[in-house]
Amino acid sequence: TWLPENSLLVFNNTRVVEARIIFHKPTGGQIEIFCLEPPPEYGSITIAMAQTGKVKWRCLIGGASKWKPGQVLHKEIGLQPSPASAAAPDPDGEAPLILEARFIGKDADAFLIELSWNPGALSFAEVLHQAGLIPLPPYIRRSAEALDSRRYQTIYARHDGSVAAPTAGLHFTEAVFAALAQRNIRRSWVTLHVGAGTFLPVKTTTLGEHPMHTECIAVDKSTIVQLRQTLVDNQPVVPVGTTSARTIESLYWLGIKIQQQPDLPYPDLLIRQWDAFELPSHSGAAEALAALLKWMEAREMNELVTTTQLLITPGYDWKIANGLITNFHQPESTLLLLIASLVGDDWKRIYNYALGHGFRFLSYGDGCLLWRQANH
Repeated sequence: TWLPENSLLVFNNTRVVEARIIFHKPTGGQIEIFCLEPPPEYGSITIAMAQTGKVKWRCLIGGASKWKPGQVLHKEIGLQPSPASAAAPDPDGEAPLILEARFIGKDADAFLIELSWNPGALSFAEVLHQAGLIPLPPYIRRSAEALDSRRYQTIYARHDGSVAAPTAGLHFTEAVFAALAQRNIRRSWVTLHVGAGTFLPVKTTTLGEHPMHTECIAVDKSTIVQLRQTLVDNQPVVPVGTTSARTIESLYWLGIKIQQQPDLPYPDLLIRQWDAFELPSHSGAAEALAALLKWMEAREMNELVTTTQLLITPGYDWKIANGLITNFHQPESTLLLLIASLVGDDWKRIYNYALGHGFRFLSYGDGCLLWRQANH
């Protein structure tokens, strides 16, 4: 009843992957590899997830001091039937999955690890399904269980790549979708693969010093067409979750870049942290999306895959989203800054109400519908 008829809801259909892999050394010591993201050489998470036989991945390592240089970690498990499998498991259970990890290098934020496996026909996505664990948020102080593979996943999750769920979407069921359809509240889909950087607190003295994380987004041409038509018809656009909001707002700034440079090469079409505060924004959202569509059509593209580092903070001028469905976020997070940019100083009143009435926060918490205030 709170959503107007003819609203367009925008959902993030990323799928959480079983990104935690536990290895045990012959001496009994445990080493945990947390798969964050592929290196840039693969071009996109989708391509990296489809690799067979071996892949490189940027990872966090638990127990790294126990991993001696040159030592190869080894894990062997029985293959389980899975509809996502590219190679059918041996019905007699005689062909286990053998997974090995090799240390390649390290930068300031992560380790570069090469993972290889047999049967080599399996994709890396399937290897994670078989050998990994769902990476529950650290404030959930228990080990991941089989049920988490369903509970910590939206019912519309499609594309492997996230290390955390777009949790606002966990509130939606088939019954909710049916009720929305009766009121002609439409659905649209984008993909933003949620990285661990989403949860990094702002620890710098000023926001200008905070390095915003980069995440991969993918949006079908049909979604951009639908968004543009909704704007032309002056109907509400309401993203479900901060990731969906960040994605559709990024589309506007991509369109602005195209307006400035119509022949912009595809590799240069991405959004950096401060683009929203540095690029001119004289065009309306519908015009910016039209420019983006024209650019895609000239290249016969049906899907746009790029990255966004967009930081949405108080002072940001929202371009596409009229409201937001989201959970309650923690202090000192960029997600709370996004909320404050949408509703202004009312964020304090909203959060005080939630605290005073026992609302649950974070991933498995309560959701809320927020509307954009004027001039935000």
